[in-house]
Amino acid sequence: MRAFLSNRRLFAALFTAILSIHFASFGADAPIDFKQWSLLAIQDGGRRKPLDTFAKETMMRMTGKSSIETDGRVWKPDEFVLSMLLNTHDWTKEPIILIDYKPLVARLNLDLARKRFSIDELAGAPDLESLVRDAHDARQGEKELSRMQKEAESVGSRFSLFNTLQTGSLLLIAPPPANPNARWLLPTEIADHYSEAHAGEAMGFLRGLASAYVAGDAFNFSLDASQLRAALRALSPAIYPSDTSLKIEYFYNHLDPFLWAMVFYALALVALSIANKSKTAGSARFLGLACAGTGMLFHAGGIALRCTIAHRPPVTNMFESVVWVSFGVMVFGFAFWARYRTLTYLVAALPASLICLLLLRQLPVAMPENIDPLVPVLRSNFWLTIHVLTITLSYAAFLLAMAFGHIVLFRFIRDPRNTPEDALLHFWLYRVLQLGVLLLACGTILGGVWANYSWGRFWGWDPKETWALIALLCYLVVLHGRLVGWWDHFGLAVSSVICFNAVLMTWYGVNFVLGKGLHSYGFGIGGESYVVAFVTLDLAYVALACVRNARNRPPAAALFAAEERFQDA
Repeated sequence: MRAFLSNRRLFAALFTAILSIHFASFGADAPIDFKQWSLLAIQDGGRRKPLDTFAKETMMRMTGKSSIETDGRVWKPDEFVLSMLLNTHDWTKEPIILIDYKPLVARLNLDLARKRFSIDELAGAPDLESLVRDAHDARQGEKELSRMQKEAESVGSRFSLFNTLQTGSLLLIAPPPANPNARWLLPTEIADHYSEAHAGEAMGFLRGLASAYVAGDAFNFSLDASQLRAALRALSPAIYPSDTSLKIEYFYNHLDPFLWAMVFYALALVALSIANKSKTAGSARFLGLACAGTGMLFHAGGIALRCTIAHRPPVTNMFESVVWVSFGVMVFGFAFWARYRTLTYLVAALPASLICLLLLRQLPVAMPENIDPLVPVLRSNFWLTIHVLTITLSYAAFLLAMAFGHIVLFRFIRDPRNTPEDALLHFWLYRVLQLGVLLLACGTILGGVWANYSWGRFWGWDPKETWALIALLCYLVVLHGRLVGWWDHFGLAVSSVICFNAVLMTWYGVNFVLGKGLHSYGFGIGGESYVVAFVTLDLAYVALACVRNARNRPPAAALFAAEERFQDA
């Protein structure tokens, strides 16, 4: 019996030793998994979020990129933030501060061939400090800032973000004892608000996490990060976010649903274009509809996740409105396809939605993906849902009409003599325009009611209100003019394309070009070159269609006969 116990103890000791060697080698050789670190809650921008979101937003604000490469090594946001906090890399010499405005780069005497510069380079540019100071003084005096001042202010905020991150001033990871609306605590402040035992436990896990990262110990890093999260939650369980909410946001960050939506929309566009051209391509039609439907599932899933995370409709900044409008285009495309059984609606909707989502990836700084708290004027989920969703859905209808108009104009460009046979296309275009006018009119009226609720007046000629009215009047003239015969089918197609510029001014121009008015929650800078290029090419396209139509216009009798045949049918 004693021999058995002795052997049993020996086997247990050997087994423990083997396990220790295994885990030690695993921790030393395996790449570090930052998930447990990323799931820590942090207070930032007035919201409690996973550190994963904080790191992603911080890197994007500072660099304009979702990852950084230095000396062949790729730094993801979570590790970048940790490295900054622990000072494991000399980031002051790395070109990571974004300057996306060439005149400012020239003003600072920096390399015009580059867009990112190091802290050391910017510290040696005295003009930056004076420009930031001038912008601050102008803002304090409620004066309009020049584009140079706005861009300098943005660069100054990135410089400041770098410094505050490196000093650890942003690491608000400990919940306050009682008040859920109070500022969260830095690790060094925990001992001032909690018992020595609780504070010591949390700080011990934080130090262990830091040591494991420096040593490259993957196992102990994940273990200490998980235990740190549990210790911080134990400080104030009622205030600390639930694991479920943190994991939902982490899942959203890493799923990238709108990228998957783009992929399936692109596949659907190719397949449905083939099916629309060849009426017998049944397999291409099925594949296209399946891909479009799958893309919409990812699109809707991304919107639903943002609603779950933010507890509100996702239309309070430019990123969210573009996502919502591009989804609305697809919804209307499918709805009209189901009603009239024509693939042309989907062939028009897919590129419109695809381009919107592509722009979001091209302009992450101008249209950041952040989920921010609501400004006071928007803190009414009822009016936010009713008014804003109605207005933005009208943008979706007009975007679909604009894309549909491009298809109609293409047929004019290719062979204007065949246009008498396209009367059905013009009827379908007219229906989309009617939907857009109905939604925009309702949204504008509801906006007046909300304005009275929020500001005490129904109408104040605010730039956003004024341009919404201008857009509505433009489309009312288009529909009325077609109804009374001021222009024919060609004029309707041209108008559907030209009038979208009024929507573009309402949607983008007021917030990014004018930058004035009570709707200040949507302001931003950037993207002007894309908009100017789009409008220029679009007008050139319309001009080409006009020239082709003028030179090869079919006889008026043929047009009227085709319309009568369509109406009789």
